[in-house]
Amino acid sequence: MRVVFGLGNPGQKYQQTRHNIGFMFLDYIVQKFKIPFRPGRGDYYFSEISIDQNEFLLIKPMTFMNLSGNAVRQVSGWLGSAFGHWLVCYDDFHLPFGTLRFRSAGSSGGHNGVESVINTCQTQEFDRLRFGIGEPKGEIIDYVLSDFSKEEQQQLNVVFDSALSGLRDWSCEEFQMVMNRYNRSVLEINQ
Repeated sequence: MRVVFGLGNPGQKYQQTRHNIGFMFLDYIVQKFKIPFRPGRGDYYFSEISIDQNEFLLIKPMTFMNLSGNAVRQVSGWLGSAFGHWLVCYDDFHLPFGTLRFRSAGSSGGHNGVESVINTCQTQEFDRLRFGIGEPKGEIIDYVLSDFSKEEQQQLNVVFDSALSGLRDWSCEEFQMVMNRYNRSVLEINQ
């Protein structure tokens, strides 16, 4: 089974913010497959789906962004030895809006949610999918907690479609091939 964590903040207030793009991506998947989230055995919601005969467990931590690692630890305890391949999906303001970046390991890059995962799980060795949200205009915290513009909202399905294709490939191909195929601006390709 492949485990996919979408990072974000719970609550209506944060629902459509740039910082919640990890949540939004998983919401997009469950709506597409019509398999809703349900409460987990800890501080998270989960959905189990099958894509092309590959099993995925989608996880939304409910601990707020800065404590995302707690939910990752809880899920790893729940799954035990079945907790193998996992992917963390989150926002990155260093990348232009509409850009995807798969990465196999590394530092948090200053992202508090990823930093929590690294510190709690004591490893940097996990796959990531970063969603470009564009460069901040003003204070970083205000920018990442702001809603996407109407134009950006209209383009999110294109971004999420490509990310879902990447997720399918991540489940059955070499990671380097996935990076080569998807690490680019989705919007430029689809113009």
